[in-house]
Amino acid sequence: MPNKYKMIDLFAGCGGLEDGFLQSGKFEDVAAVEWLKPQVNTLIHRLETKWKVKDAAERVMHFDIQREDELFEGWQDDEFGQSKGLDYFVNKANGIDIIIGGPPCQAYSVAGRVRDENGMRDDYRNYLFEHYLNVVNRYRPKLFVFENVPGILSAAPDGTPITDLIRKGFEEIGYEIIEDLRVAKVNASDYSVPQNRERMIIVGVDTQRYSNIQEYLNEFYSEILPKYKGKKVLTVRDAIGDLPECTAFWDEEHHSKKKSHETPESEYTWHKPRYHNVRDMDTFRLLARDIESGKREYDSKKISELYEEKVGSKSPIHRYHVLEPDLPSTTIIAHLYKDGNRFIHYDSKQSRSITVREAARLQSFDDDFDFVGSQGNAYQMIGNAVPPKLAKAVSLAVADLLERMEVQ
Repeated sequence: MPNKYKMIDLFAGCGGLEDGFLQSGKFEDVAAVEWLKPQVNTLIHRLETKWKVKDAAERVMHFDIQREDELFEGWQDDEFGQSKGLDYFVNKANGIDIIIGGPPCQAYSVAGRVRDENGMRDDYRNYLFEHYLNVVNRYRPKLFVFENVPGILSAAPDGTPITDLIRKGFEEIGYEIIEDLRVAKVNASDYSVPQNRERMIIVGVDTQRYSNIQEYLNEFYSEILPKYKGKKVLTVRDAIGDLPECTAFWDEEHHSKKKSHETPESEYTWHKPRYHNVRDMDTFRLLARDIESGKREYDSKKISELYEEKVGSKSPIHRYHVLEPDLPSTTIIAHLYKDGNRFIHYDSKQSRSITVREAARLQSFDDDFDFVGSQGNAYQMIGNAVPPKLAKAVSLAVADLLERMEVQ
């Protein structure tokens, strides 16, 4: 094995996928690309403080991947500052071994298609994978890891299944992915992440370098990756049960007088509750007590009725959900930055939604992973991230795969 495999991270977000790859000790960062500034700042901070990357502010590129010529050759403009471009960093590293990342998933998600009147046909995010493909073609890594939502198995924005477009696109530039993509679906809860989170982990291999690729990929999904599953399934209580109790910011009348109960100073960053109104706090308490008591009277129909009673309007989906303490969490989503009503803490005494740190733990971020930006920024980047523990398992499996293929 070489010292470390050299990688580029595309659509890097705050760095959940990259952090897992770095945790494995088998990969080193060459460059990363992300277009949202709080995420860029967070990844730079993480690389500098945890991984001691001295030039992280240069390697993490704040840029729009759709502007390909500038992405490769460098740019200087008002919005994105300046950079030498990806070519510079790849040449400096004498080439790369692997590209990781996945385009934003809203356009592939079933929920996104339901909400959009055109079924996301016009959404530019459907086509960002073409830019991913062009970066892969330019730098010819040994393999790539393309992470996305299971919705891509059914997405067909222009009538053609996205999976066909992805497969054809990579075949045209000489990369092969597994024939039956359904085997590429994994659940993060199997990999020491205290959360039910299904994701596609699509590995593509360079056909110019390797042969018998389907055999290797079948082995990857059936034997190599499962080897890194966790010993037990972790629950919400396992993940957040030891964090200090805290109660929400609240007011009595229409935001006029925000108050907060005294929350003890915590050694944990971002463990601070968000603002709630009294009505919501009463609802949270009622629903958490329903679970604590074992009565479990509030099914989705009754929760919808409760919402209508409390808010005065109907909702097609039930808008409240208490996290079950003795099960993995439901999927942490970026919508958390708007409200946490579907992520209510199981302790009725606290009557609140989860804090940023609790959301981060449910995504398997280490406690020393700090987020740079507002509370809303932090919730959003956590919800969009790849859980680092899942990423670490994938990185270890990918390193094994590379070693096996190298000796063929």
